[in-house]
Amino acid sequence: MNTPNLIKHGTGRQALLAAAWCAAWVVRSHGFEISEAALARLSAPAREALAKASVAPLGQVPVPPGNPLSQEKVELGRLLYFDKRLSADKTVSCATCHDPKTGWAEAEPTSTGIRNQLGPRNAPSVLDSAYYHALFWDGRAQTLEEQALGPIQNPKEMGNDLPKMVAALSQVKGYAPYFKAAFGEAQVTSERVAQAIAAFERTVVSGPSPFDDFLKGSVSALSERQIKGLELFLTKGKCTTCHRGPFLTTGQYAASNLPGDDGRAQVTKNAADKAKFRIPTLRNVGLTGPYFHDGSVASLEDAVFVRANGFKPGAGAASAAELKLTQEEVRDVAAFLKSLNGKLPEIAVPAQFPE
Repeated sequence: MNTPNLIKHGTGRQALLAAAWCAAWVVRSHGFEISEAALARLSAPAREALAKASVAPLGQVPVPPGNPLSQEKVELGRLLYFDKRLSADKTVSCATCHDPKTGWAEAEPTSTGIRNQLGPRNAPSVLDSAYYHALFWDGRAQTLEEQALGPIQNPKEMGNDLPKMVAALSQVKGYAPYFKAAFGEAQVTSERVAQAIAAFERTVVSGPSPFDDFLKGSVSALSERQIKGLELFLTKGKCTTCHRGPFLTTGQYAASNLPGDDGRAQVTKNAADKAKFRIPTLRNVGLTGPYFHDGSVASLEDAVFVRANGFKPGAGAASAAELKLTQEEVRDVAAFLKSLNGKLPEIAVPAQFPE
């Protein structure tokens, strides 16, 4: 089954439209041609940078052959995603830290788990996470299936262990028909929990953004300030060094000037990876503050200023000559970045859960 890019769940129904593609906007990046109308609004250097960066609308969501999508599996995953009974004390769900009301991320700098324990990192958005090749800030998970089980077992997040989680869900008789519909039998396993949550997360995908519309020729989709910001993004800011392709990230790891976290080195045990973190996508970035792996920067404008000028949060330049981007230019770039906010999927929070 093909993967849906936009899903609508009706209250009390299964994932009715889980197999439906929003074909009107889904464009494979291979062979995509930016409209002449859009290119005409940019300088020659910006047009060249845009072409080299292979920027395009998002394409088809990748689905691993070992976990094909179905309506039934997506619906089971939706229930599990929002169900606090997956945590050890039944107080935390996936949605606690990845809330659809806050861009499928959270509004706090770092996550609060069971027993009010504060985690060390900001929760990345689940929105469009299906396009990542590595999950978490340090890239320790390679698939959504692997990622789904991580927070369940993290003592500062959901604080459970997999056998106890499986035993608890197995006692919920109302889940049996959902597992049977999704997997052909009612048995609950941690692998099936992970597959169902991952299947659901592959439907948490944004629709077209104003920037996508601009690329296709609707130049009025961006304001004059946003076009100025795009020009700066492509030229003076050199932002496409790290943010390129349809997903607007290289998927690589970059050094942070924020202290106190070994980052990727915790996974690789390689000193060269110390304080490096996965470069995040910029799609929907206007919805998912606060910013950076520690959530230390509250506003998008401040995040642009920090990253563009190489300063630590709260630090400023001694003189304007030290700035790579001025405050006015930062505002222009931040305005452009907000044009990357796509149409959000209409996914209902379950009104009730299996008993």
